[in-house]
Amino acid sequence: MTFFQDLQARGLVHDFTDQPEFLQALEAGGMGLYCGFDPTAESLHVGSLMPIVGLMRFQRAGHRPIALVGGATGMIGDPSGKSEERNLLDPGTLARNIEGMRRQLARFLGTDCKLVNNADWLARMSLVDFLRDVGKHFTVAYMEAKESVKARVAGAGISYTEFSYMLLQACDFLHLHDKEGCTLQIGGSDQWGNITAGIELIRRVRGKPAFGLNFPLITTSDGRKFGKTEAGNVWLDPGRTSPYRFYQYWMQTADADVARFLRYFTFLPLKEIGEIERAHLAAPGKREGQQLLARVLTSVVHGEEAAQSARKASLILFGGEIEGIREGDLLAAAEEMPKTERRGALPLSLVDALVETRLSSSKGMARKDIQGGGVYVNNRRAGEEGAALSQNDLLFGKYVLLRKGKKNYHLLQFQR
Repeated sequence: MTFFQDLQARGLVHDFTDQPEFLQALEAGGMGLYCGFDPTAESLHVGSLMPIVGLMRFQRAGHRPIALVGGATGMIGDPSGKSEERNLLDPGTLARNIEGMRRQLARFLGTDCKLVNNADWLARMSLVDFLRDVGKHFTVAYMEAKESVKARVAGAGISYTEFSYMLLQACDFLHLHDKEGCTLQIGGSDQWGNITAGIELIRRVRGKPAFGLNFPLITTSDGRKFGKTEAGNVWLDPGRTSPYRFYQYWMQTADADVARFLRYFTFLPLKEIGEIERAHLAAPGKREGQQLLARVLTSVVHGEEAAQSARKASLILFGGEIEGIREGDLLAAAEEMPKTERRGALPLSLVDALVETRLSSSKGMARKDIQGGGVYVNNRRAGEEGAALSQNDLLFGKYVLLRKGKKNYHLLQFQR
């Protein structure tokens, strides 16, 4: 299977410039390509994974990826996929966002990938130069025909600022074509109009071919917006979305989406994904597909150690071992349960702790719960009625995890 055939088999090709020389260049390797990222926040999010992993795939296939952060275009706003005008970012916010995204992209793509900021060339271009060297090559009719513009003109309207966005992105493609030998731009399907504008500009100005390929926009099988939860975006920054929460997002993937997301976001061979899909369909209750998806993607985004810790944290709620868990992930798992902060010296009678946390309704009921074997301290059964919590039970020097039955958890935090 060729590289392009693998992309197609994974469902990653929505549109592409169907030219023989493009397919030949894909298989030959060494092609310069780029993808742009708008600096709308200090962190990328799960919705950014498709283009990030896309650049990584090309990189592994022997091509030369370039990640572009839109320091200039981020001040304008891309109308693609937007029903109304974006709020403009102030310079300070924009600078913080760019630096945060640079760090994340470098972690994914390493030193082999060039990171650029289009403010380095667009901010230096005068309006007269822009109109003379770029604007003259595009008619208003050509720009209005693009879906991103057409939808806005028919709806809430579009400012001249955002109307010009596709020409600025076309300038990016031309600049990277001239300076970096870049002949391919990739992106989401909403970027097709902007990508083809760049291809057209290179053809008109340089008389050379350039190519485009875009990925499908992702939706879940039940119609929910991909990458969104009740709490908002699922971020790639562990300070915004903990590795545990990130892991849990993928664990909650619908059965109908598991195989598709494994093809989209992982580098697992298609044959192996097919075997996983069959096993998952045969026994969906085991959630083996979700576990693999969560483990692999948490490892890619946060590292293997964080992935293992997030897996162990998720197992806490199913009675798994506490040993080896990290404090941050214990606290992330504790978001699913009640918590009590208390002062006072240890030891503390387990009976009193059960009553205090309301896991048991009375001391008599607490004794019965302990005698019946249904009480756990740090997920280990407490079998003695006279048991007490001691310093040896403290996790990270201050926590004790209590459980009654299979699902009733409570985290005690002892203040010093």
